[in-house]
Amino acid sequence: MLSHSDVLSLLMSRKPGYSLPQPFYTDPDVYQADLSGIWYREWIYAVAVAELPKTGNYVTVQVGAYSVIVVRGADKVIRAFHNSCRHRGSRICSATKGSAPKLVCPYHQWTYELDGKLLWAREMGPEFNPADHGLGTVHCHEIQGMVFICLGDVAPSTAELEAQANRYLAPHDLANLKVAYQSQIVEQGNWKLVLENNRECYHCGGNHPALCRTFPEDPNMVGGDDSSSSPVGLAHVERCEAAGLPSKYLVAANEQWRFVRIPFIGDGVSYTMDGKAAVAKRVGSVPFDNAGSCLYFHYPNTWNHFLSDSVLTFRVLPISATQTEVTTTWLVHKDAVEGEDYDLKRLTEVWLATNDEDRQIVEENQIGINSPAYRPGPYSPVEETGVLQFVDWYCRTLQGTLLPRSLYAAE
Repeated sequence: MLSHSDVLSLLMSRKPGYSLPQPFYTDPDVYQADLSGIWYREWIYAVAVAELPKTGNYVTVQVGAYSVIVVRGADKVIRAFHNSCRHRGSRICSATKGSAPKLVCPYHQWTYELDGKLLWAREMGPEFNPADHGLGTVHCHEIQGMVFICLGDVAPSTAELEAQANRYLAPHDLANLKVAYQSQIVEQGNWKLVLENNRECYHCGGNHPALCRTFPEDPNMVGGDDSSSSPVGLAHVERCEAAGLPSKYLVAANEQWRFVRIPFIGDGVSYTMDGKAAVAKRVGSVPFDNAGSCLYFHYPNTWNHFLSDSVLTFRVLPISATQTEVTTTWLVHKDAVEGEDYDLKRLTEVWLATNDEDRQIVEENQIGINSPAYRPGPYSPVEETGVLQFVDWYCRTLQGTLLPRSLYAAE
């Protein structure tokens, strides 16, 4: 077994600019360190507001050992609770999503209001106080139509992220979109391999023929650097900014999140096989069709594409050291009608194909890393700056939870 000090030693011994040592992608003890040091402390993207349009709509989210219910209350507020009855701990909601007027434990029918208060518990005696047995709360916060949860006792501040999300994402009006389609796949690979694969397009030309019809492979636009280093990217940013659409590359001081708006190739305006709009109704207040894609990531578990005709959100959740769930949601204007304003196949086919191609890539990557012959290799300083950014964030963040606080403060 690897102790926390063993994991810390591995972190400290890694070669900068190289992929991580094998245990970071394979070892159950490192996986547990990831959960306790990152997944149980950071804000995790859970669900789009559009998935919970009505009172009683809920989604369950599994983050490591924690099952969480995210539910819209009668007062329209979205809250999150531990999916564990305060009687004897039974799971309350077994479905991944649903709708209910109350939250009722199937074991003994303890019944909770949608705000977590215990409403009814049968034959518990005269001294039993329902107020002492409400559902355990989980930090829950909506940021521009995206609901985040945090399992930590104290949640990190979201002030700067909210301020910038209000600028970059507000024009897409995510809270007033609706779900057109959602896919969920399980990739037989470590969650970090899923994120690493997303953070570069070094692999795109050889693996994503449909995506590359409209998505630019230029590392100066999609990597870890300011997109203005690309003349095409700079021209697009300047055009969008002049129209009042925030677009300049902006990354958090700790590099946990980033916004940037990039153009599609040529006359493309969406992720479609012909590059034309997938949805007739433009979203929010985006001023023109060819606004490109606003790329927004938030580590450890989401990347997103905000377009003029739709929004795609991606949610990553770890299942084990070598398994990861990826959920993709396509959101369109709430008044868009399938069959009239959009064709579902046309809307989804590019990213359904891309997701499956990425699944195969990640799984082959995992199989290769499982080999005793694996040795960390160098990242491309041109094509994989985004991967370097993610891996450095991961190592700094995990190290901060493993080092004694006094030593980390002195770093």
